Amino acid sequence: MNIATSQSSFVDNRIATSTGVVEGTREPGSDLLSFRGIPFAEPPVGPLRFAPPQPVRSWLGVRRADGFGPRPMQLSMFGDMNFRSNGMREDCLYLNVWTPAKSADDRLPVLVYFYGGGNMAGDGSEPRYDGAALARRGLVTLTVNYRLGVFGFFAHPELSRESPRGASGNQGYLDQNAALVWVRDNIHAFGGDPRRVTIAGESAGSISVSVQMASPLSKDLIAGAIGSSGAALGSVLAPVTLADKERTGAEFAATVGAGSLAALRAMPADHLLEATNGLNVAAFSSSVDGYLLPRFVDETFAAGEQARVPLLVGWNSEEANFQGTLGDADPTPENYVKAVRALYAESADEVLRLYPASTAEEVMDAATDLASDRFLGYSTWKWSELHAATGGCPVYRYFYTHPRPPMVPEMGNAVAGLAGGILTDPDAKAAPPPRGAVHSADIEYAMGNLATNRVYAWTAEDYAVSETMQACYANFVKTGDPNGTGLPGWPPANGDGREISVMRWDVQSQTEPERHRERFAFHDRLLGRK
Repeated sequence: MNIATSQSSFVDNRIATSTGVVEGTREPGSDLLSFRGIPFAEPPVGPLRFAPPQPVRSWLGVRRADGFGPRPMQLSMFGDMNFRSNGMREDCLYLNVWTPAKSADDRLPVLVYFYGGGNMAGDGSEPRYDGAALARRGLVTLTVNYRLGVFGFFAHPELSRESPRGASGNQGYLDQNAALVWVRDNIHAFGGDPRRVTIAGESAGSISVSVQMASPLSKDLIAGAIGSSGAALGSVLAPVTLADKERTGAEFAATVGAGSLAALRAMPADHLLEATNGLNVAAFSSSVDGYLLPRFVDETFAAGEQARVPLLVGWNSEEANFQGTLGDADPTPENYVKAVRALYAESADEVLRLYPASTAEEVMDAATDLASDRFLGYSTWKWSELHAATGGCPVYRYFYTHPRPPMVPEMGNAVAGLAGGILTDPDAKAAPPPRGAVHSADIEYAMGNLATNRVYAWTAEDYAVSETMQACYANFVKTGDPNGTGLPGWPPANGDGREISVMRWDVQSQTEPERHRERFAFHDRLLGRK
C-alpha cells in the first residue's frame, strides 16, 4: 500500500508522503495547513548538475516542513522579486503546499503555480505567489521550484551523449514535470484530487504551462491550465533545435574555459552563475530534445496532440512600454515612423496602418501596443487560437487592463523599473509612466496577495478587482469554467462561427468583442505561422 494514502486524517499537522512524513504548520488566523520546503527530487549537485531530476530518497522520522527551501541559483535582476527562501543554492528542488482539507478524503481540486522570471530568476517563496488566499477558496495550492539559467537550460553534446535518450537542455522543465509526478503520487494525502490538477503561471511561468501542455511527459498529469502573458511559440523563449542548443552550450563552456562536462560540474556554482551575466534571455529557452518536447510547441498544438484540457489565458495591456518600439527616441510621429521602418522594412506601411499614430500621445499608445504584441501579446494570442481550434475544450481569453495605484509615500524616490519592478538607484534609468497594466502587475490580484506587496497604495477598487480574479481562478480550477454567481458572464473564445468574446479585467470587468484581430493575423503571417 502507498503510505501516501494510508492516513485519512491529519494528526499533529503531519502527513505521510511516499518518501516520508512531513510536519506542517497552521496558517495564522485560519484552518489552513501549510507545508514549506518539501523535497520532490534529489539535490541536483555534483555529478547531478545539469542532469534530469532524480527521485528523492526516503527519510526516517518526521521532517519539519515549516520553512521555504533554498531558491535556485540566479543573478539579482528584477526589482519586484522578494524572497522568503532559505538562501540560494543549487540544492533547490522543493515545493510548498497550502491545504484547507480536513482529511485525505476531501479530494479537493489542486492548483500548481510556476513562477516567472525569464527562466533566469524567481522562486516559489515569493510572497506574491503565496497559496493561502486561493486555498481559503477550497483549493490545494502549490508553488514549485525549478532550476534556472545555465543550471536549468544548458545543453551540450557531451551532456546529450550522457543521456540514455540523447536529450539535454530542458532540466528546468523536467523539474516541473517531476513536481507534477510528485503531485500525482502524493497530493491525495494532503486532501487533493490528483485527477483535478490545474497548472498556472505568469510570464516564464505561463510559457512553462504551454510547454507542459505540449509535453507527452506531463499532458496526462493535468486537468486544466492557466496562462498569463506568454507562450513557448512566437516568443523569445520558444524552443530551438537540440543542435542549436548544444552549439550555444559548447560556446558557453569555451568562454568559461571548461573543456569537458566534468570540468563544468567541478566549477563552483557562483563562478558558473557569474559567467552568465550579460547573456540574453534567449540563451535559456528550451530545446526540441525528442523527449520532453518531441517537436516544436506550435506544431504539437496545431496537430491537436497537446493536453486536451480547458485553458484560461490572456495578457496585459502594457506588456512592454513604448520604448520597446522607439528605444531612446522621443515619441514623435516622425520618430515612430522611422522606428517602424527600421523594424519592418517592406512591411512597415502595413504596421503603420494597424498601429496608427499622428500625435505624440497617439505615438505613445501605438508604440506601447506594438511593443506589447511583439513581446508577449502575439505568442499568448497564438496559443489561445491553436488550442481553441484543436484542443477540444473551452478556451477562456482575457485582457487585463487595470493599472496599479501609485506607490506609497514611504517609497520615497523609487521609480518604476523593468517588468513591473522598482528602482531605488538615483542614477538608474526609469521606465516611463505606465499607460496601462504593466507586465506582471496582475499576479498579486489573481493570487489574492495585494497585502503582501507594500510598494503600492492599494485601494478598495484594487481589492474588488482582485476579488473578481480570484473567484474566476477558483471556479476554473474547480470546474474548468470561470463563470459563477455574481461574476460577469464569460463565454469561451473558441469561435465556432461566433464573434469571439474576451474578458476585460478592470474595475468594471466585462466581456467585449475581440479587438485588433487583424494585428495578430499580421504577426502570424510575418512569422510564417498560417
